[in-house]
Amino acid sequence: MLINEARNQGVEVKLIDAKNIYFNISNSLKNLEDIYLQRCVSYFRSIHITYLLESFKCTVINSFNTALICGNKLFTTISLLKHGIPVPKTAISFSKSSALKVLDEIGYPSILKPVIGSWGRLIAPLNDPESSLAILESREYLHPIYHLYYIQERVERPPRDIRSLVVDGQFICAIYRYQPPLDWRTNTARGGRAEPCPGVDELIDVSVRAAEAVNGEIVGVDCMESRDGLVVHEVNNTVEFKNMVRVTGVNIPSAIISYLKRRAKK
Repeated sequence: MLINEARNQGVEVKLIDAKNIYFNISNSLKNLEDIYLQRCVSYFRSIHITYLLESFKCTVINSFNTALICGNKLFTTISLLKHGIPVPKTAISFSKSSALKVLDEIGYPSILKPVIGSWGRLIAPLNDPESSLAILESREYLHPIYHLYYIQERVERPPRDIRSLVVDGQFICAIYRYQPPLDWRTNTARGGRAEPCPGVDELIDVSVRAAEAVNGEIVGVDCMESRDGLVVHEVNNTVEFKNMVRVTGVNIPSAIISYLKRRAKK
């Protein structure tokens, strides 16, 4: 969609496959482009490629700092809190024993999330002490990144969450993501159902402020409807928007390409 829209707007586009490129960092990079839109969904590939490009004075959307924060749930939560944006009750611990103490404080049910990861993978509900102990013990046998126990309260919400899109500080549109049968996760990649979500004032405000908190130029903001209002649980710097276009009818690629054109002229 982005490629077709760029061509419709007369923009020359060059596709770069993150798996096929390499950098000889001993030499200066040549034949650089005006602006780069980072769409690599691999967190580690994307932040390293973005850092390399920025080190050679290239403009990358989103920036390295934004990608670094958004790709790490702990960093994201801290950035949101520093900017006064409501988030679920959250704690981080670094061992099984301290994670159990966290659960005594936050209470059950809670949710264990990997600090790095997407599409709902390896997110586990912690419903009671017995099952939580088993889940935490299993993480001890995984890669050390999973020994960071990022735990959030399980927000009492409708069977859905909200994803909004912000481009250049402007709210573009939003969708509800309904959890599929037999699952409590709402990711559309896991079978969640997308429906249009009205852009009410509270949603617009929290979405724009969340984007500002991470210095995001093109981001998706995920939030939940709690008893006390919206709480933000994630900001996505390589946001996927196919389902948003499908259910809202909003020409998101046009908004993105138009912004990149303006940004390239600065």
